[in-house]
Amino acid sequence: MSLDEKFVSVRTGFYEIVGKFFESLAQFFGYPENPGLPTLSTISGGVDERSQFFNDLPKRVTYFPPAQRPETWFETIFGPAPRVEVLPRYIYETKEEGFYNFYIENYKNIFFLPDWLSEFIQVRLHICLDISSLEIIREVLFIGLVLYSQMVLLRIAISWLIWINPYTFPWSYLAAAVDWTEDVLQGIVPSVLGVNVTGSVFLGALGVVADSLNHLVFTMPFLPSEAEETKLVINNEMKDVLVFHYLPILWYRYPIPNDIREFWFYQRPDILNYMETAYKDLEINFIPDEVSTRMAQFAHDSIHLAFRLGIIERPWVLPDWLG
Repeated sequence: MSLDEKFVSVRTGFYEIVGKFFESLAQFFGYPENPGLPTLSTISGGVDERSQFFNDLPKRVTYFPPAQRPETWFETIFGPAPRVEVLPRYIYETKEEGFYNFYIENYKNIFFLPDWLSEFIQVRLHICLDISSLEIIREVLFIGLVLYSQMVLLRIAISWLIWINPYTFPWSYLAAAVDWTEDVLQGIVPSVLGVNVTGSVFLGALGVVADSLNHLVFTMPFLPSEAEETKLVINNEMKDVLVFHYLPILWYRYPIPNDIREFWFYQRPDILNYMETAYKDLEINFIPDEVSTRMAQFAHDSIHLAFRLGIIERPWVLPDWLG
């Protein structure tokens, strides 16, 4: 008889004692008549379907540090500069939806700016169609985080080399740039087997923040909440996408930026004609401010000229045939 078989009776007796204890304790809460908390089947089907839809979405895979893909001889020798792996926006035009439509592939790990921040950037900072400045800011942040992570790696490597004093020139500058993280995290992150791991934890946090910039999507001139979930066939494969189309809501709430209206009036009259025809009932001004001012001035001068010529009696009262 093995040692385990000798303790079978003891184990069984212990299980029975614990079971009876919990049964007696549960009787104070109405056991066995009390059915307990509601089951998941009582949750509305819409919430469950929405959760299942999100779980079925694919996850966009990127890497940090960025994958090395040299394109020139210089990059082959010295290494390529880190680049953000931007989620592409596919722009399209149709007669029904207009000229400023685009769609992106839908993933579970992409995210957007809040509506209020996107509205502030477009309305107050006048960044609407040309988002190159936002792309540059993201690129600079990404490169800065990558470079700083390399500094953290170098600082960790130096700490293992006991013959290097990190507080002497030139290593003191590296220590001053990185050691403040240990002062902040020292009381939060415990040591593992006597080894300080704050640098590794901070390096992982840097990687998460830098990699999240790969999944940030700018939706100008639309708000993120205007996305419409649908499916499209891309490369002979059915994929979930987010579509932004028709008239951006900010162009209805606020005046359309004057530089865009000037571009329509002087260079793309086809867009201007479409906007005036498709959204004529919304009372939106699609004419540039300069042209509107000239038209108002011309109407004002014409009325006064008609008054001087006796065509109308008073400049503020037009005859029916002229109005």
